[in-house]
Amino acid sequence: MGKVRVGIIGVGNCASSFVQGVHYYKNAKPKEFVPGLMHVNLGGYHISDIEFSAAIDIDKNKVGKDLGEAIYTKPNNTFEFARVPKLGVKVVRGMTHDGLGFYLSKIIEKAPGPTADIVRILKDTGTDVVVNYLPVGSEEATKWYVEQILEAGCGLVNCIPVFIAREKYWQERFIKRGLPMIGDDIKSQVGATILHRILTRLFRERGVRLERTSQLNVGGNTDFYNMLERSRLESKKISKTNAVTSQLDYDIGADNVHIGPSDYVAWLTDRKWAYIRLEGKTFGDVPLNLEMKLEVWDSPNSAGVVIDAVRCVKLALDNKLSGSLFGPASYFMKSPPQQYTDVVAQEKTEEFIATYGGKAVEISGNGKKLAKRPKPTVNSKPRISLDGKKKPVK
Repeated sequence: MGKVRVGIIGVGNCASSFVQGVHYYKNAKPKEFVPGLMHVNLGGYHISDIEFSAAIDIDKNKVGKDLGEAIYTKPNNTFEFARVPKLGVKVVRGMTHDGLGFYLSKIIEKAPGPTADIVRILKDTGTDVVVNYLPVGSEEATKWYVEQILEAGCGLVNCIPVFIAREKYWQERFIKRGLPMIGDDIKSQVGATILHRILTRLFRERGVRLERTSQLNVGGNTDFYNMLERSRLESKKISKTNAVTSQLDYDIGADNVHIGPSDYVAWLTDRKWAYIRLEGKTFGDVPLNLEMKLEVWDSPNSAGVVIDAVRCVKLALDNKLSGSLFGPASYFMKSPPQQYTDVVAQEKTEEFIATYGGKAVEISGNGKKLAKRPKPTVNSKPRISLDGKKKPVK
């Protein structure tokens, strides 16, 4: 089925884990269990079919270097689980706009020279899908890059909480150009958001009325350092909060929910500590409180999800789909165009893969192959509510 040519905007820790992961699992067997991936061979595309075609950054210590070298360059500080050789992809100078905040400007110096011709580079390198890894709060920079992506004719995976894929304006722009996208704000393999969502849903399904909840996160990577600038946090807090509260069918009130990054601890490097608390009432209005702590390496935790997401976008390109991919977005992202429970989101993503893939795949969990490809429902109105019950399509 060919290759998946991927361009990266922002060569930070997340990009490092993504690139390392593709190299680490390039020889994985199709039936092998690879942590963090839905399938080794997703719809006809193996992990090894992902090729990096373009890389964009503004850091003078990364611009001009081969991508295989730049991913290990400070201030990157994530877990090194693979030594990637030179890839023949030079990191080019990107546009800054609001991509470099107050705190990041203390440790990152912009590369000299003009912004590269991003549209030309994406076209000349035959890039299929572009992954946006800009820092949180890069509203104007993200929108500028999206314009370049549209002009170049590429698909998009938006990993940050700048709302593109869920917004009608951008959906219509991508539909007009016949291009697909998945967004917004990547949902890690087992991160604070997915755990908080599942616990919230568990309370609801077991009849516990959630009254108050909080999620506090600390870490030592540049993402947490950047988010010390509280003005850049608005979209991040919205994204994480909506991902959790969407699992309830009642409103507990804004003052009873606090979810978001909390502080920067340098010695944690790319590790994140998340503290989650839920307070509720059981039968007889008897209190039930739950508190937990998650410790995880932040960037590798999302890399496998991105590997799956870029392959889904490539399947959409192959099948001439356009606009937001509702099913995959609901599974891979915190702020998709439509929220579902995680079970329903996974089912919709497997349906997407089976429908548009080069061959039938095994459904995760039951090991049975699809007898036939289901009718596509990717861009139709949602048919399943939060409780998993079918709803008529209007």
